[in-house]
Amino acid sequence: MITGGFSFIAFLLCFAAGVFFIEEKTKSKFFEYVPPLVIIYFGAMLMSTFGVWSLSIDGVKTGAGVARNALRGAILPSMIFLMLLKCDMRNIMKLGPKMLVAFFSATASIVSGFVVAFMIFKNGLAENSWQAFGALAGSWTGGTQNMVAVQQALNLNDAGMGYTLLIDSINYSIWIMMLLFFVSTMSIVKKFNLFNKADTSVVEDISRKLADLDKEGRKDVTFLDLFGLLALALGSGAFFTWVADFLPQTQFLTSTTWMILLATVAGIIGAMTPLGHVPGSKQLSNIMLYTTVALIASSANFAELTEAPVYILAGFVILGVHALVMLILAKAFKIDLFTCCIASCANIGGVASSPIIAGAYNEALVPVGVLMGMLGAIIGTGAGLGVAKILFMLT
Repeated sequence: MITGGFSFIAFLLCFAAGVFFIEEKTKSKFFEYVPPLVIIYFGAMLMSTFGVWSLSIDGVKTGAGVARNALRGAILPSMIFLMLLKCDMRNIMKLGPKMLVAFFSATASIVSGFVVAFMIFKNGLAENSWQAFGALAGSWTGGTQNMVAVQQALNLNDAGMGYTLLIDSINYSIWIMMLLFFVSTMSIVKKFNLFNKADTSVVEDISRKLADLDKEGRKDVTFLDLFGLLALALGSGAFFTWVADFLPQTQFLTSTTWMILLATVAGIIGAMTPLGHVPGSKQLSNIMLYTTVALIASSANFAELTEAPVYILAGFVILGVHALVMLILAKAFKIDLFTCCIASCANIGGVASSPIIAGAYNEALVPVGVLMGMLGAIIGTGAGLGVAKILFMLT
């Protein structure tokens, strides 16, 4: 069992790199249906379940647990900054109001899912389950900060919060893995968009322009390019993290939110300078993306499914209703798969996860993930309290 911080990080990096090495050497069609990103996510979850590493012992974080949290927090702003160096905001603005329609459709479907799941399982749930579900709704329509705000507003006890955190960990991890699978499997993306008759011209135009610019400005990546970009990205990430602690904190604007916003603004500005033409940012940001995905999955444990099966099952019902409603609305409004996935993740994953889903599809769309995640942070607390009120009336 791995407990040391360095050994844990080294093992995850070797595992992630090994997956891409196998893909490159075998050229197997298997990877067209199961992308490396999904294998990394699912593999890390399996290894966590089977105890390949331990992030905590008797409630005390091991070196691996400390390293995981520290590295994940450090990589995120650096990754976003690097990804945005290839971003043209003029293209992003062309995405239009369809993103907002998709976002609020996702929110409405999640709220509906909570009502349906509660009605089905309420006889098998604890007495204060309406509070636990309200806190979870705050998280799944906004983020962790919204969940904490709803918990405090409802005076949810530790036992009820334990159920909330369990569902938020297990169901969230599996859902994010599925979203990564959908957005990174082009065969699924094309079939979904064709079935919905979705207008993908804008997203495709952005992707095409990004590819053309990449070809026009392509040159050999030098040692100085990579070293300079790595130093700049990590240094900027550290600076943003430090500055974020001094900015005003609210239930919507936490230090993490400020950190991501600072990285986003800096990346967008940097893209308009000569930094946007320095080669190597795509490769480095992808390494950080795959590392972040592995770190997120490394804390999930399939064994926890047996601890509170009714609550876990209720969580899957919520996600099932959400998916069904989104499919219907996507068909009705001709919404493409990327828009559906980023709207879903902006609600359920929040501002820390939505840029990852966006980046897995196309680095140019990372700002969309950030903006959508911010919108979730704004409405999450109100949505969570609203769900709690509805469920209380149904008890």
